[in-house]
Amino acid sequence: MKQSIYIVGPCSAESREQVLETAQAINTLRSTVSDTLFIFRAGVWKPRTSPSSFQGAGDEALAWLQAVKARYHMPVATEVATPEHVQAALAAGIDYLWIGARTSASPIAVQAIAESIDHCAVRPAAPVNVLIKNPVNTDAALWIGNIERLERTGVPVMAVHRGCNHQPCWQMAHIVRTARPDIPMLLDPSHMSGDAAKVAALMDKITELGLNGAMIEVHCHPEAALSDRKQQVRPETLSNLINLTNLNNQNIELNWLRAEIDELDATLWETIAARMDVSRRIGIWKKANDVQPLQPARYEAILRQRLKWAEEHDLPSTFVQQIFDLIHQESIRQQK
Repeated sequence: MKQSIYIVGPCSAESREQVLETAQAINTLRSTVSDTLFIFRAGVWKPRTSPSSFQGAGDEALAWLQAVKARYHMPVATEVATPEHVQAALAAGIDYLWIGARTSASPIAVQAIAESIDHCAVRPAAPVNVLIKNPVNTDAALWIGNIERLERTGVPVMAVHRGCNHQPCWQMAHIVRTARPDIPMLLDPSHMSGDAAKVAALMDKITELGLNGAMIEVHCHPEAALSDRKQQVRPETLSNLINLTNLNNQNIELNWLRAEIDELDATLWETIAARMDVSRRIGIWKKANDVQPLQPARYEAILRQRLKWAEEHDLPSTFVQQIFDLIHQESIRQQK
């Protein structure tokens, strides 16, 4: 059985006490799990949406990660977004650097980080490892390009799939996994869901899709966290999550395709529900303005558009018309 990888710890390093308390709990769990590499993670510099949000403790927090490494002999990881972050992290002996989704959306930023790693005067003798999350947009080619930029420095690279806007985006990850099966890919269920209660269900995907582990936000007191409090799990929950996973699976390619289908189906039904909501609002307007629900001329115009679309996408016109008629009939019913 191949070794699984879990990069776990709080979203942000908030204080020395908080970091060490969380690390101690994780280290206790670590001693009970075999065939697993545990890496302690905590954000030192936080790229937040609002300047009023907690931006991280900065360079001071690197010493807290050093304390985790010294006390528990556990490798440590933090996020970097600039060459200055890289220099400071490597000088502090950080073992794993990760590049977040917002930074990975910019190939210029990733290239600058790669060059900083390559030319760092304080680069440690032991090889630093880099984790690259998918970009915030669903751009598989950019994600692959970022992997290649980093690999040119000679550092080992791992991919971290965190989805986009709390959606899985399995198709993007499938493309990257197929193109680069030679590098580990981890799941980030914390950011993919944005909800600690939904993390467990996503952890099943590690086995189903043949992933190599996960990056999970873990906090001893998530209700008091200074960032991402809703998606951080407690250390005692982490134990159950890890026990859910088993990296042996024989139907990986089929499961990837089914994951894509499931996500497309969810989007399809959400779109239909949204369309019916608009239809109800159209019905309110039509009643107020004494307009009949059924407008034959508009129906015919839209149907022509759909049949043209069917031809362009090599779909049977009868199939497309049947679906369109069902949706249209329900839309009319919603307007009455």
